[in-house]
Amino acid sequence: MTHRGSLSERSETKRVERAQRVETGSDSETVRAVAAVDLGATSGRVMIGRVGPDTLDLELVSRFPNGPVEREDGLHWDFDALYAHVLEGLAEAVRREPAIESIGIDSWAVDYGLLGDGELLAQPFHYRDERTARGVAEVHEIAPFEELYQRNGLQFLPFNTLYQYRVEERMKDADTALLIPDLIAYLLTGASVAERTNASTTGLLSVRSGEWDATLAERLGIEPALLPALVDPGTVIGTLRPELAERISKELPVIAVGSHDTASAVVAVPLSSHDSAYISCGTWGLVGVELAEPVLTDAAREANFTHELGVDGRYRFLHNVTGLWLLSETVRAWEAEDGATIDLPELLDAAASVTGEIALFDANDSSLSAPGDMPARIAAVLDAQGSSVPQDRPAFARTIVESIAAAFADAVQTAADLSGREVDSIHLVGGGSLNRLLCQATADRAGLPVLAGPVEATALGNVLVQGRARGGAPATLEELRALVARTHEPMRFDPR
Repeated sequence: MTHRGSLSERSETKRVERAQRVETGSDSETVRAVAAVDLGATSGRVMIGRVGPDTLDLELVSRFPNGPVEREDGLHWDFDALYAHVLEGLAEAVRREPAIESIGIDSWAVDYGLLGDGELLAQPFHYRDERTARGVAEVHEIAPFEELYQRNGLQFLPFNTLYQYRVEERMKDADTALLIPDLIAYLLTGASVAERTNASTTGLLSVRSGEWDATLAERLGIEPALLPALVDPGTVIGTLRPELAERISKELPVIAVGSHDTASAVVAVPLSSHDSAYISCGTWGLVGVELAEPVLTDAAREANFTHELGVDGRYRFLHNVTGLWLLSETVRAWEAEDGATIDLPELLDAAASVTGEIALFDANDSSLSAPGDMPARIAAVLDAQGSSVPQDRPAFARTIVESIAAAFADAVQTAADLSGREVDSIHLVGGGSLNRLLCQATADRAGLPVLAGPVEATALGNVLVQGRARGGAPATLEELRALVARTHEPMRFDPR
Protein backbone atom coordinates (compact mmCIF):
# COMPACT_ATOMS: atom_id res chain seq x y z
CA MET A 1 0.00 0.00 0.00
CA THR A 2 1.54 3.32 -0.98
CA HIS A 3 1.29 6.53 1.01
CA ARG A 4 -0.46 9.03 -1.24
CA GLY A 5 0.46 12.07 0.84
CA SER A 6 -1.83 14.80 2.14
CA LEU A 7 -4.19 16.67 -0.15
CA SER A 8 -2.15 19.86 0.17
CA GLU A 9 1.11 17.99 -0.56
CA ARG A 10 -0.34 16.39 -3.70
CA SER A 11 -1.86 19.68 -4.90
CA GLU A 12 1.45 21.51 -4.43
CA THR A 13 3.35 18.78 -6.29
CA LYS A 14 0.92 18.91 -9.20
CA ARG A 15 1.04 22.70 -9.27
CA VAL A 16 4.86 22.66 -9.46
CA GLU A 17 4.77 19.98 -12.19
CA ARG A 18 2.23 21.99 -14.19
CA ALA A 19 4.32 25.16 -13.88
CA GLN A 20 7.36 23.25 -15.12
CA ARG A 21 5.40 21.95 -18.13
CA VAL A 22 4.25 25.46 -18.99
CA GLU A 23 7.82 26.75 -18.67
CA THR A 24 9.11 24.12 -21.08
CA GLY A 25 6.18 24.50 -23.46
CA SER A 26 5.04 20.90 -22.91
CA ASP A 27 1.65 21.67 -21.35
CA SER A 28 -0.80 21.12 -24.22
CA GLU A 29 -3.93 21.03 -22.06
CA THR A 30 -5.91 24.02 -20.84
CA VAL A 31 -6.42 23.93 -17.09
CA ARG A 32 -9.26 25.96 -15.60
CA ALA A 33 -9.43 27.11 -11.97
CA VAL A 34 -12.57 27.48 -9.84
CA ALA A 35 -13.39 27.97 -6.15
CA ALA A 36 -15.41 25.29 -4.35
CA VAL A 37 -17.21 26.06 -1.09
CA ASP A 38 -17.93 22.70 0.58
CA LEU A 39 -19.88 22.85 3.84
CA GLY A 40 -20.46 19.81 6.02
CA ALA A 41 -22.32 19.33 9.27
CA THR A 42 -19.11 19.41 11.33
CA SER A 43 -16.73 21.52 9.23
CA GLY A 44 -16.48 23.59 6.09
CA ARG A 45 -13.79 24.17 3.51
CA VAL A 46 -12.94 26.51 0.68
CA MET A 47 -10.84 24.89 -2.01
CA ILE A 48 -9.27 25.78 -5.32
CA GLY A 49 -10.12 23.25 -8.00
CA ARG A 50 -8.18 22.83 -11.21
CA VAL A 51 -9.63 20.86 -14.08
CA GLY A 52 -8.50 20.03 -17.60
CA PRO A 53 -8.52 17.09 -20.05
CA ASP A 54 -6.17 15.07 -17.80
CA THR A 55 -6.12 17.25 -14.69
CA LEU A 56 -8.37 17.23 -11.68
CA ASP A 57 -6.93 18.39 -8.40
CA LEU A 58 -7.76 20.38 -5.31
CA GLU A 59 -5.89 22.81 -3.12
CA LEU A 60 -7.19 23.37 0.38
CA VAL A 61 -7.43 27.07 1.13
CA SER A 62 -9.22 27.12 4.46
CA ARG A 63 -10.96 24.77 6.86
CA PHE A 64 -13.25 25.94 9.63
CA PRO A 65 -15.47 24.35 12.28
CA ASN A 66 -19.24 24.05 11.99
CA GLY A 67 -21.75 22.60 14.38
CA PRO A 68 -24.84 23.13 16.49
CA VAL A 69 -25.27 26.04 18.89
CA GLU A 70 -27.86 25.88 21.68
CA ARG A 71 -29.96 29.04 21.86
CA GLU A 72 -32.99 29.99 23.92
CA ASP A 73 -35.44 28.65 21.34
CA GLY A 74 -33.52 25.52 20.32
CA LEU A 75 -30.57 24.16 18.34
CA HIS A 76 -29.26 26.45 15.59
CA TRP A 77 -26.32 26.89 13.25
CA ASP A 78 -23.96 29.83 13.78
CA PHE A 79 -24.64 30.92 10.23
CA ASP A 80 -23.08 34.39 10.55
CA ALA A 81 -19.75 32.81 11.52
CA LEU A 82 -20.08 30.24 8.72
CA TYR A 83 -20.68 32.95 6.11
CA ALA A 84 -17.76 35.02 7.40
CA HIS A 85 -15.48 31.98 7.02
CA VAL A 86 -16.74 31.51 3.44
CA LEU A 87 -15.91 35.11 2.51
CA GLU A 88 -12.46 34.89 4.08
CA GLY A 89 -11.77 31.64 2.24
CA LEU A 90 -12.87 33.02 -1.11
CA ALA A 91 -10.66 36.10 -0.72
CA GLU A 92 -7.68 33.89 0.11
CA ALA A 93 -8.46 31.56 -2.81
CA VAL A 94 -8.37 34.44 -5.30
CA ARG A 95 -5.19 35.76 -3.72
CA ARG A 96 -3.53 32.38 -4.25
CA GLU A 97 -5.03 31.72 -7.68
CA PRO A 98 -6.01 34.88 -9.59
CA ALA A 99 -7.14 32.72 -12.54
CA ILE A 100 -10.24 31.49 -10.65
CA GLU A 101 -13.25 31.76 -12.97
CA SER A 102 -16.24 30.97 -10.77
CA ILE A 103 -17.60 29.91 -7.37
CA GLY A 104 -19.75 26.87 -6.52
CA ILE A 105 -21.39 26.05 -3.18
CA ASP A 106 -22.54 22.73 -1.73
CA SER A 107 -23.67 21.82 1.77
CA TRP A 108 -25.65 19.40 3.89
CA ALA A 109 -29.35 19.16 3.03
CA VAL A 110 -32.75 20.10 4.52
CA ASP A 111 -31.82 23.18 6.60
CA TYR A 112 -32.78 26.68 5.51
CA GLY A 113 -32.86 30.40 6.26
CA LEU A 114 -35.86 32.69 5.99
CA LEU A 115 -35.66 36.09 4.36
CA GLY A 116 -37.94 39.04 4.98
CA ASP A 117 -37.40 42.12 2.80
CA GLY A 118 -34.06 40.67 1.78
CA GLU A 119 -32.75 40.20 5.34
CA LEU A 120 -32.14 36.96 7.21
CA LEU A 121 -34.78 36.79 9.95
CA ALA A 122 -32.86 34.49 12.32
CA GLN A 123 -29.96 32.07 12.50
CA PRO A 124 -31.08 28.84 10.75
CA PHE A 125 -32.29 25.95 12.89
CA HIS A 126 -30.15 22.80 13.08
CA TYR A 127 -31.84 19.68 11.72
CA ARG A 128 -31.30 17.85 15.02
CA ASP A 129 -33.48 20.35 16.92
CA GLU A 130 -36.26 18.59 18.80
CA ARG A 131 -39.07 20.71 17.34
CA THR A 132 -39.17 18.53 14.22
CA ALA A 133 -41.03 15.75 16.09
CA ARG A 134 -44.13 17.96 16.32
CA GLY A 135 -43.80 18.77 12.63
CA VAL A 136 -43.85 15.08 11.73
CA ALA A 137 -47.07 14.46 13.65
CA GLU A 138 -48.82 17.48 12.16
CA VAL A 139 -47.75 16.78 8.57
CA HIS A 140 -48.71 13.10 8.69
CA GLU A 141 -52.13 13.98 10.04
CA ILE A 142 -52.71 16.03 6.88
CA ALA A 143 -50.78 13.88 4.38
CA PRO A 144 -49.95 10.30 5.46
CA PHE A 145 -46.45 9.07 4.70
CA GLU A 146 -47.77 6.64 2.07
CA GLU A 147 -49.13 9.60 0.11
CA LEU A 148 -46.02 11.68 0.64
CA TYR A 149 -43.82 8.91 -0.75
CA GLN A 150 -45.84 8.81 -3.97
CA ARG A 151 -45.56 12.59 -4.27
CA ASN A 152 -41.94 13.25 -3.29
CA GLY A 153 -40.25 9.82 -3.25
CA LEU A 154 -38.38 10.63 -0.04
CA GLN A 155 -37.49 8.28 2.78
CA PHE A 156 -38.86 9.25 6.16
CA LEU A 157 -36.42 11.39 8.08
CA PRO A 158 -37.91 13.42 10.94
CA PHE A 159 -35.92 16.49 9.94
CA ASN A 160 -36.92 16.70 6.27
CA THR A 161 -37.61 20.33 5.44
CA LEU A 162 -41.39 20.08 5.10
CA TYR A 163 -41.61 18.94 8.75
CA GLN A 164 -39.44 21.88 9.78
CA TYR A 165 -41.49 24.36 7.73
CA ARG A 166 -44.70 23.11 9.33
CA VAL A 167 -43.57 24.23 12.82
CA GLU A 168 -41.51 27.26 11.77
CA GLU A 169 -43.00 30.21 13.66
CA ARG A 170 -41.24 32.81 11.51
CA MET A 171 -42.75 31.61 8.22
CA LYS A 172 -45.49 34.24 8.53
CA ASP A 173 -42.86 37.01 8.55
CA ALA A 174 -40.88 35.65 5.57
CA ASP A 175 -41.17 36.19 1.86
CA THR A 176 -38.49 33.68 0.77
CA ALA A 177 -37.17 30.37 2.12
CA LEU A 178 -33.70 29.36 0.97
CA LEU A 179 -31.73 26.19 1.67
CA ILE A 180 -28.24 26.78 3.03
CA PRO A 181 -26.25 26.81 -0.27
CA ASP A 182 -28.94 28.94 -1.93
CA LEU A 183 -28.88 31.31 1.04
CA ILE A 184 -25.13 31.79 0.69
CA ALA A 185 -25.50 32.27 -3.06
CA TYR A 186 -28.16 34.93 -2.36
CA LEU A 187 -25.89 36.77 0.05
CA LEU A 188 -23.11 36.66 -2.53
CA THR A 189 -25.16 37.67 -5.58
CA GLY A 190 -28.58 38.98 -4.54
CA ALA A 191 -30.30 36.27 -6.63
CA SER A 192 -32.88 34.00 -4.93
CA VAL A 193 -33.04 30.54 -6.49
CA ALA A 194 -33.43 26.91 -5.43
CA GLU A 195 -30.94 24.45 -6.92
CA ARG A 196 -32.86 21.34 -7.86
CA THR A 197 -30.79 18.53 -6.28
CA ASN A 198 -31.04 20.09 -2.84
CA ALA A 199 -34.66 21.16 -3.35
CA SER A 200 -35.45 17.47 -3.82
CA THR A 201 -34.55 16.87 -0.15
CA THR A 202 -37.26 19.24 1.14
CA GLY A 203 -40.20 16.89 0.53
CA LEU A 204 -41.93 19.62 -1.48
CA LEU A 205 -40.55 18.69 -4.92
CA SER A 206 -42.51 16.32 -7.14
CA VAL A 207 -40.49 13.15 -7.70
CA ARG A 208 -42.00 12.79 -11.16
CA SER A 209 -41.86 16.33 -12.56
CA GLY A 210 -38.95 17.78 -10.59
CA GLU A 211 -41.06 20.90 -9.94
CA TRP A 212 -42.44 22.34 -6.70
CA ASP A 213 -45.56 20.55 -5.48
CA ALA A 214 -47.59 23.70 -4.76
CA THR A 215 -50.71 21.68 -3.95
CA LEU A 216 -48.94 19.79 -1.19
CA ALA A 217 -47.33 22.97 0.16
CA GLU A 218 -50.70 24.70 0.42
CA ARG A 219 -52.26 21.72 2.22
CA LEU A 220 -49.46 21.86 4.78
CA GLY A 221 -49.92 25.58 5.33
CA ILE A 222 -46.73 26.51 3.47
CA GLU A 223 -47.15 29.46 1.14
CA PRO A 224 -45.88 28.38 -2.33
CA ALA A 225 -44.67 31.93 -2.98
CA LEU A 226 -41.93 31.29 -0.39
CA LEU A 227 -40.37 28.70 -2.69
CA PRO A 228 -37.98 30.33 -5.19
CA ALA A 229 -37.48 29.53 -8.87
CA LEU A 230 -35.70 26.23 -9.49
CA VAL A 231 -32.40 25.99 -11.38
CA ASP A 232 -30.31 23.02 -12.51
CA PRO A 233 -26.63 22.37 -11.80
CA GLY A 234 -24.48 24.35 -14.21
CA THR A 235 -26.75 27.42 -14.18
CA VAL A 236 -25.13 30.79 -13.51
CA ILE A 237 -26.99 32.11 -10.47
CA GLY A 238 -25.49 35.60 -10.63
CA THR A 239 -22.30 37.58 -10.13
CA LEU A 240 -20.82 38.81 -6.89
CA ARG A 241 -22.32 41.95 -5.41
CA PRO A 242 -19.97 44.91 -6.11
CA GLU A 243 -18.89 45.28 -2.47
CA LEU A 244 -18.07 41.56 -2.28
CA ALA A 245 -16.23 41.59 -5.61
CA GLU A 246 -14.10 44.36 -4.16
CA ARG A 247 -13.50 42.43 -0.95
CA ILE A 248 -12.63 39.21 -2.79
CA SER A 249 -10.63 41.19 -5.39
CA LYS A 250 -12.43 39.75 -8.40
CA GLU A 251 -15.85 39.90 -10.03
CA LEU A 252 -16.92 36.26 -10.30
CA PRO A 253 -20.05 34.35 -11.25
CA VAL A 254 -21.62 31.96 -8.77
CA ILE A 255 -22.58 28.73 -10.56
CA ALA A 256 -25.15 26.26 -9.25
CA VAL A 257 -23.52 22.88 -8.68
CA GLY A 258 -25.06 19.77 -7.15
CA SER A 259 -25.62 21.91 -4.07
CA HIS A 260 -26.66 18.96 -1.92
CA ASP A 261 -23.24 17.67 -0.95
CA THR A 262 -24.19 14.08 -1.75
CA ALA A 263 -25.26 15.09 -5.26
CA SER A 264 -21.81 16.59 -5.81
CA ALA A 265 -20.12 13.56 -4.26
CA VAL A 266 -21.95 11.14 -6.57
CA VAL A 267 -20.77 13.13 -9.62
CA ALA A 268 -17.21 12.24 -8.58
CA VAL A 269 -17.82 8.55 -7.83
CA PRO A 270 -15.71 6.78 -10.48
CA LEU A 271 -18.34 4.06 -10.99
CA SER A 272 -16.58 1.02 -12.43
CA SER A 273 -19.77 -0.41 -13.93
CA HIS A 274 -23.46 0.25 -14.45
CA ASP A 275 -24.12 -2.09 -11.52
CA SER A 276 -21.83 -0.44 -8.98
CA ALA A 277 -23.29 0.80 -5.72
CA TYR A 278 -21.92 3.84 -3.93
CA ILE A 279 -21.48 4.95 -0.35
CA SER A 280 -20.76 8.60 0.36
CA CYS A 281 -19.43 8.32 3.89
CA GLY A 282 -18.91 11.12 6.37
CA THR A 283 -21.14 12.04 9.29
CA TRP A 284 -23.79 10.09 7.38
CA GLY A 285 -23.39 7.16 5.05
CA LEU A 286 -25.50 7.63 1.92
CA VAL A 287 -25.82 4.15 0.41
CA GLY A 288 -27.43 3.43 -2.94
CA VAL A 289 -27.37 3.19 -6.71
CA GLU A 290 -27.93 5.69 -9.50
CA LEU A 291 -31.15 5.27 -11.50
CA ALA A 292 -32.78 6.86 -14.52
CA GLU A 293 -36.34 6.26 -13.21
CA PRO A 294 -37.83 6.24 -9.69
CA VAL A 295 -38.84 3.04 -7.87
CA LEU A 296 -42.01 4.15 -6.04
CA THR A 297 -43.03 0.72 -4.78
CA ASP A 298 -44.46 -0.20 -1.40
CA ALA A 299 -41.29 -2.23 -0.79
CA ALA A 300 -39.07 0.80 -1.46
CA ARG A 301 -41.19 2.93 0.87
CA GLU A 302 -41.13 0.31 3.62
CA ALA A 303 -37.35 -0.02 3.26
CA ASN A 304 -37.15 3.78 3.63
CA PHE A 305 -35.27 4.32 0.37
CA THR A 306 -35.23 7.82 -1.02
CA HIS A 307 -35.21 9.39 -4.49
CA GLU A 308 -33.06 12.48 -4.30
CA LEU A 309 -32.28 14.17 -7.60
CA GLY A 310 -28.76 14.01 -8.94
CA VAL A 311 -26.88 16.01 -11.53
CA ASP A 312 -28.20 15.59 -15.09
CA GLY A 313 -31.61 14.37 -13.93
CA ARG A 314 -30.42 11.12 -12.36
CA TYR A 315 -32.07 9.70 -9.27
CA ARG A 316 -29.94 8.98 -6.23
CA PHE A 317 -31.83 5.93 -4.98
CA LEU A 318 -30.36 5.61 -1.53
CA HIS A 319 -30.82 5.08 2.17
CA ASN A 320 -29.36 7.23 4.95
CA VAL A 321 -27.27 5.16 7.35
CA THR A 322 -25.70 6.73 10.40
CA GLY A 323 -22.03 6.93 9.47
CA LEU A 324 -18.90 8.18 11.19
CA TRP A 325 -21.05 10.33 13.50
CA LEU A 326 -21.09 7.36 15.89
CA LEU A 327 -17.30 7.10 15.98
CA SER A 328 -16.58 10.84 16.07
CA GLU A 329 -19.08 11.43 18.89
CA THR A 330 -17.61 8.52 20.85
CA VAL A 331 -14.07 9.83 20.42
CA ARG A 332 -15.25 13.32 21.40
CA ALA A 333 -16.70 11.92 24.66
CA TRP A 334 -13.50 10.04 25.43
CA GLU A 335 -11.39 13.13 24.77
CA ALA A 336 -13.58 15.15 27.14
CA GLU A 337 -13.14 12.42 29.75
CA ASP A 338 -9.35 12.31 29.28
CA GLY A 339 -8.76 16.01 28.74
CA ALA A 340 -6.49 15.00 25.84
CA THR A 341 -6.67 14.33 22.11
CA ILE A 342 -7.04 10.73 20.93
CA ASP A 343 -4.92 9.51 18.01
CA LEU A 344 -7.67 8.10 15.77
CA PRO A 345 -5.43 6.12 13.37
CA GLU A 346 -3.74 4.52 16.38
CA LEU A 347 -7.14 3.67 17.89
CA LEU A 348 -8.32 2.12 14.60
CA ASP A 349 -5.11 0.09 14.24
CA ALA A 350 -5.70 -1.30 17.72
CA ALA A 351 -9.36 -1.95 16.85
CA ALA A 352 -8.30 -3.93 13.75
CA SER A 353 -6.29 -6.28 16.00
CA VAL A 354 -9.25 -7.16 18.23
CA THR A 355 -10.12 -10.85 18.01
CA GLY A 356 -13.08 -12.91 19.06
CA GLU A 357 -16.77 -12.22 18.71
CA ILE A 358 -17.68 -8.63 17.81
CA ALA A 359 -20.94 -7.33 19.26
CA LEU A 360 -23.11 -5.48 16.74
CA PHE A 361 -25.86 -2.92 17.23
CA ASP A 362 -28.30 -1.10 14.94
CA ALA A 363 -26.36 1.92 13.69
CA ASN A 364 -29.65 3.61 12.86
CA ASP A 365 -31.14 3.29 16.36
CA SER A 366 -32.98 6.57 17.00
CA SER A 367 -31.44 6.90 20.47
CA LEU A 368 -28.05 7.51 18.80
CA SER A 369 -29.10 10.48 16.68
CA ALA A 370 -28.52 13.31 19.17
CA PRO A 371 -25.15 14.60 20.37
CA GLY A 372 -23.86 13.82 23.86
CA ASP A 373 -22.30 10.82 25.70
CA MET A 374 -22.32 8.46 22.74
CA PRO A 375 -20.42 5.64 24.53
CA ALA A 376 -23.18 5.42 27.17
CA ARG A 377 -25.90 5.53 24.51
CA ILE A 378 -24.30 2.71 22.52
CA ALA A 379 -23.76 0.70 25.69
CA ALA A 380 -27.46 1.10 26.52
CA VAL A 381 -28.44 -0.21 23.07
CA LEU A 382 -26.14 -3.22 23.47
CA ASP A 383 -27.48 -3.89 26.97
CA ALA A 384 -31.08 -3.70 25.79
CA GLN A 385 -30.47 -6.37 23.13
CA GLY A 386 -28.61 -8.63 25.53
CA SER A 387 -25.14 -8.13 24.03
CA SER A 388 -22.01 -7.70 26.09
CA VAL A 389 -20.55 -4.19 26.12
CA PRO A 390 -16.85 -4.05 25.10
CA GLN A 391 -14.78 -3.02 28.10
CA ASP A 392 -11.79 -1.44 26.37
CA ARG A 393 -11.71 1.33 23.79
CA PRO A 394 -10.23 -0.58 20.82
CA ALA A 395 -12.93 -3.27 21.16
CA PHE A 396 -15.61 -0.59 21.56
CA ALA A 397 -14.35 1.19 18.42
CA ARG A 398 -14.33 -2.14 16.55
CA THR A 399 -17.97 -2.71 17.51
CA ILE A 400 -18.87 0.74 16.16
CA VAL A 401 -17.03 0.26 12.86
CA GLU A 402 -18.39 -3.24 12.29
CA SER A 403 -21.93 -2.07 13.10
CA ILE A 404 -21.65 0.74 10.55
CA ALA A 405 -20.25 -1.73 7.98
CA ALA A 406 -23.10 -4.17 8.64
CA ALA A 407 -25.63 -1.38 8.08
CA PHE A 408 -23.84 -0.41 4.85
CA ALA A 409 -23.88 -4.00 3.58
CA ASP A 410 -27.58 -4.40 4.39
CA ALA A 411 -28.42 -1.16 2.57
CA VAL A 412 -26.42 -2.19 -0.52
CA GLN A 413 -28.27 -5.52 -0.69
CA THR A 414 -31.63 -3.78 -0.25
CA ALA A 415 -30.79 -1.27 -2.98
CA ALA A 416 -29.97 -4.17 -5.30
CA ASP A 417 -33.18 -6.03 -4.46
CA LEU A 418 -35.43 -3.00 -4.87
CA SER A 419 -33.87 -1.72 -8.10
CA GLY A 420 -33.30 -5.09 -9.79
CA ARG A 421 -29.57 -4.40 -10.06
CA GLU A 422 -26.95 -7.14 -9.72
CA VAL A 423 -24.51 -5.04 -7.71
CA ASP A 424 -20.95 -6.12 -8.49
CA SER A 425 -18.88 -3.59 -6.52
CA ILE A 426 -19.14 -0.79 -4.00
CA HIS A 427 -17.49 2.60 -4.39
CA LEU A 428 -16.92 4.24 -1.01
CA VAL A 429 -16.03 7.94 -1.20
CA GLY A 430 -15.64 10.76 1.29
CA GLY A 431 -13.85 10.83 4.62
CA GLY A 432 -14.81 7.24 5.37
CA SER A 433 -12.65 6.05 2.48
CA LEU A 434 -9.59 6.79 4.65
CA ASN A 435 -10.86 4.39 7.32
CA ARG A 436 -9.28 1.14 6.12
CA LEU A 437 -10.95 -0.86 8.88
CA LEU A 438 -14.37 0.36 7.75
CA CYS A 439 -13.62 -0.30 4.06
CA GLN A 440 -12.45 -3.86 4.73
CA ALA A 441 -15.33 -4.58 7.10
CA THR A 442 -17.81 -3.34 4.46
CA ALA A 443 -16.21 -5.57 1.81
CA ASP A 444 -16.30 -8.57 4.16
CA ARG A 445 -19.91 -8.09 5.22
CA ALA A 446 -21.20 -7.29 1.71
CA GLY A 447 -19.14 -9.99 0.00
CA LEU A 448 -18.19 -7.45 -2.66
CA PRO A 449 -15.03 -5.51 -3.52
CA VAL A 450 -14.93 -2.01 -2.07
CA LEU A 451 -13.15 0.65 -4.12
CA ALA A 452 -12.20 3.46 -1.74
CA GLY A 453 -11.78 7.07 -2.82
CA PRO A 454 -11.62 9.80 -3.72
CA VAL A 455 -11.68 11.27 -0.23
CA GLU A 456 -12.71 14.71 -1.46
CA ALA A 457 -15.48 13.48 -3.77
CA THR A 458 -17.89 16.26 -2.80
CA ALA A 459 -15.46 19.07 -3.61
CA LEU A 460 -14.37 17.29 -6.81
CA GLY A 461 -17.99 16.99 -7.96
CA ASN A 462 -18.49 20.67 -7.22
CA VAL A 463 -15.40 21.51 -9.30
CA LEU A 464 -16.40 19.23 -12.18
CA VAL A 465 -19.84 20.82 -12.61
CA GLN A 466 -18.30 24.29 -12.54
CA GLY A 467 -15.56 23.22 -14.94
CA ARG A 468 -18.12 21.80 -17.35
CA ALA A 469 -20.18 24.99 -17.19
CA ARG A 470 -17.05 26.99 -18.04
CA GLY A 471 -16.17 24.70 -20.96
CA GLY A 472 -13.19 23.15 -19.21
CA ALA A 473 -14.49 19.65 -18.43
CA PRO A 474 -16.20 16.85 -20.38
CA ALA A 475 -19.91 17.00 -21.20
CA THR A 476 -21.33 13.76 -19.82
CA LEU A 477 -21.35 12.27 -16.33
CA GLU A 478 -19.64 9.17 -17.64
CA GLU A 479 -16.80 11.26 -19.08
CA LEU A 480 -16.52 13.28 -15.86
CA ARG A 481 -16.23 10.05 -13.88
CA ALA A 482 -13.63 8.69 -16.28
CA LEU A 483 -11.57 11.81 -15.55
CA VAL A 484 -11.91 11.10 -11.82
CA ALA A 485 -10.80 7.49 -12.34
CA ARG A 486 -7.73 8.61 -14.33
CA THR A 487 -6.64 11.18 -11.76
CA HIS A 488 -7.72 9.57 -8.46
CA GLU A 489 -7.12 5.83 -8.55
CA PRO A 490 -9.22 4.13 -5.85
CA MET A 491 -7.83 1.67 -3.31
CA ARG A 492 -9.33 -1.83 -3.58
CA PHE A 493 -10.48 -3.96 -0.63
CA ASP A 494 -11.51 -7.49 -1.55
CA PRO A 495 -13.79 -9.49 0.74
CA ARG A 496 -12.00 -12.02 2.94
